[in-house]
Amino acid sequence: MRRSWRAPLGVLTAGLVLLAGTACGGDDAAEGKVLTYWASQQSPSVQRDKEILTPELAKFTARTGITVRLEVIPFTELLNKILTATTSGQGPDVLNIGNTWSASLQATGALMPWDEAKLGTLGGAARFEPAALQTTGAQGKAPAAVPLYNKVYQLYYNKKLFTAAGLTKPPATWDEFVTTAKKLTRDTTGDGKPDQWGLSLRGQAATVALHYAYILGSAQGAEYFPGGKPAFDSPPAVAGIRQYLGWMGSDKVVNPSDAENADWADVYEAFAGGKAGMMLVQTLGRTLADYKLSPDDYGVAPMPASTVAGGKDVGSFVGGTNVAVFASTRNETGAIDLVKFLTSAPEQVTLNTAYGTIPAVRDATGPAFESPEMKIARQTIATRAVPMPRVPQETQFETLIGKNVVAWLADTATGKQPTDAQISAALQAAAGKVSAGG
Repeated sequence: MRRSWRAPLGVLTAGLVLLAGTACGGDDAAEGKVLTYWASQQSPSVQRDKEILTPELAKFTARTGITVRLEVIPFTELLNKILTATTSGQGPDVLNIGNTWSASLQATGALMPWDEAKLGTLGGAARFEPAALQTTGAQGKAPAAVPLYNKVYQLYYNKKLFTAAGLTKPPATWDEFVTTAKKLTRDTTGDGKPDQWGLSLRGQAATVALHYAYILGSAQGAEYFPGGKPAFDSPPAVAGIRQYLGWMGSDKVVNPSDAENADWADVYEAFAGGKAGMMLVQTLGRTLADYKLSPDDYGVAPMPASTVAGGKDVGSFVGGTNVAVFASTRNETGAIDLVKFLTSAPEQVTLNTAYGTIPAVRDATGPAFESPEMKIARQTIATRAVPMPRVPQETQFETLIGKNVVAWLADTATGKQPTDAQISAALQAAAGKVSAGG
């Protein structure tokens, strides 16, 4: 059956308008024998994801008789792939989405709502981490997706550099963080210029810039859509951005060249090579092993806490991937069964172990989640993580603020850190664009 939807005007960024479409497939799909699944790339390569997912999906086929056509899509291409597919009328049955897109995609009607009955087939809402479940759509509406893999930001520190600097423990507050970073910023060659830095940043990534701005601003008490209306220029929001830029600017604990870092690999290489003592990144799992580091070489700690009066104990936003069913699927029952399989406790253990991510459900347990890194991650998501704004304009918010912060960091690298007034004016203009739907 063909279904259609229309996006409410002004709720999405330019181009984020999903039109009528149908799930792909021929007679087999119509008969319920085949499902198409678009999985997001979670590992360093698409091939590695296929190696992880293919044997698991074979288990699903053995149990249900339904073949799954798997396509792994890099996250950088996924949203455009979704848009192209829906406008062409050829969409999948089941797909992964970035969890911060949930409310925006929900507003289009393109995704099947997970009402209480459908959630019941997965074991009910109580199985999922509450913070993760908040990333599944707008507040007060049935989820448009369900959590699959989760990540939170954590502090990673180089034990060797800490010892050399006389540091015995990671910083617990942001004030301590700056003090620690200054002790790690050193001239080790004697040429009068620092060549070891307290912190490394992925400066050119707009999404990452937005993450830092949101976490730091929220920890200082910022609200970005009070009453559902965009208001980005509150003093706490400005202070959060000033804090981030200040690490490179006024604090001088970040290499100015980090403003040009486009990939996480740039950060990991600096950290592994002893050029940076700390990094603030999302849950890594086995990633650092690729850089010849073992847990003996680095430590993991919670993100520092704010000591600002009126602030909140926010250590991260809830990052991760959700799984959804296209409203146009011709096999809703089979699609729900695939989601049930992917979110079952055994599969959550297998997949999150392989990806080094945090299980979305509470009943997924095992040795892989007993490491200090994973214990901190699960504690953070349970007690200190907040979702991105649960509004249809969220993707627009991410894009506008993220691009601004990237540009400000580039200015800071040249000695021109923007003033609070300049930041506030730009944030006010961004909120105006979101209000106008532009």
